[in-house]
Amino acid sequence: MSVIRVGTRSSALALAQTTTVANRIAASSGSEVQIVPVVTHGDTSTESLSSLGGTGVFASALRDALLNDECDLIVHSLKDLPTDPYPGLVIGATPKRADARDVLVARSGFTMATLPDGARVGTGSPRRVAQLLELRPDLTVVDIRGNIDTRLGRVTDGDLDAVVLAAAGLGRLGRLDKVASELLELSDWPTAPGQGALAIEVREGKLDRLLAAALLAINHASTEAVTTAERLVLARLEAGCAAPIGATAVLDTGLFFLTATVYSPDGTRKIMSSHAATPDSHSANHLRDAAEDISQRVADDLLAGGAAEFAPLKVNQ
Repeated sequence: MSVIRVGTRSSALALAQTTTVANRIAASSGSEVQIVPVVTHGDTSTESLSSLGGTGVFASALRDALLNDECDLIVHSLKDLPTDPYPGLVIGATPKRADARDVLVARSGFTMATLPDGARVGTGSPRRVAQLLELRPDLTVVDIRGNIDTRLGRVTDGDLDAVVLAAAGLGRLGRLDKVASELLELSDWPTAPGQGALAIEVREGKLDRLLAAALLAINHASTEAVTTAERLVLARLEAGCAAPIGATAVLDTGLFFLTATVYSPDGTRKIMSSHAATPDSHSANHLRDAAEDISQRVADDLLAGGAAEFAPLKVNQ
């Protein structure tokens, strides 16, 4: 394979994170790498994510390009990738995760606690809407779309008092330290399954040897394991990637921890479950087994606690 073609969304953030992946693939494979921008319906539509069917709308055009042999692999933000298997495609690598937290960007340096009563806070995420209303029911939450600069501009222009964004995205653009008012800790503010991680998707069974070796070199086993556990909870409580579900998995001193929270859309109710496992080793197979185990136990707890009664879940049996 003389040239490896890497498909990506055409936003500044997508291009920035894809360039990092492309450079690593080039270094590992010794091949020339070409970035192929793809415009998705999610990039051009101004409708809310929930009306579009969730953040999976960003993946479909990329997947079509890959299946049509317009590129050799595609790079997704993992939180935007639907959990259902896609015929003919597999995740070939999950690079090391960036910061999984959300960040508040507010005028005058306000924090979540000091925002004025009735402050206008923008987000396009149903999970963030529920979390904002749970923490500050006095806030006016505004549904917004657009790239990072568009969202930040609405705070700068005074249309909004604050927005909530992913720390990883701001970090990849070199903006985090310049604009962040408050980083929201995962223990109090869990984020979307897979947030902060990237996924490299490829055609199943059609990997060039050099590319396969390059993907193996950039895959991060711990990131793959913890994001798998988070996404398996979402898959077992199937509501799509825009569901009001937060999940955090970590590997720490030989233990595999997973906590997940399901919110009602208005933030008035939530159910949380936490479980731990002890993998026999840190091999990929043992980590995958541990991820399967704890995600099943967490999902069972959430369902037993009544999560399906107040959140828009469609349970996978």
